[in-house]
Amino acid sequence: MIAVELTDDNKVKRVYIKSIDDYSAQSLTPIFEEHISTSAIIITDKWRGYEPLKEMYDIEQKYSNNGKNFKQLHIMIMQVKSWLRAIPTHVTKWHIQAYFDEFCFRINRSQFKTNIFHKTIKRMVESKPIYQNQIKRMLSV
Repeated sequence: MIAVELTDDNKVKRVYIKSIDDYSAQSLTPIFEEHISTSAIIITDKWRGYEPLKEMYDIEQKYSNNGKNFKQLHIMIMQVKSWLRAIPTHVTKWHIQAYFDEFCFRINRSQFKTNIFHKTIKRMVESKPIYQNQIKRMLSV
């Protein structure tokens, strides 16, 4: 399952991917609970598996129209497929979630390149200092 969070001007903000065994509401629920706010506006295709989730989430369902109604989503799907094809070994079901997590990490961080330096400096300034004796203590534990 892949979820794409869009900005107000329809650009990709974040991507979330989860390997699921089937397309039931029970399998779809974890990604909703982990990544989607109950106040978010959600647009999905007409898959029946989303019906039970409508009780907790504001879900609008519309036809995919061969992907034309979900352009950014299909661009992300093509990117993840291309990325997986570039891996020189066979990607097994056992490891697929780790590959999906790495892809999401890279995509999600690439959207905020202009803020990375500022966020790093902010974290350095706001966090408590760590001294050498504390580091030694942490390593010996």
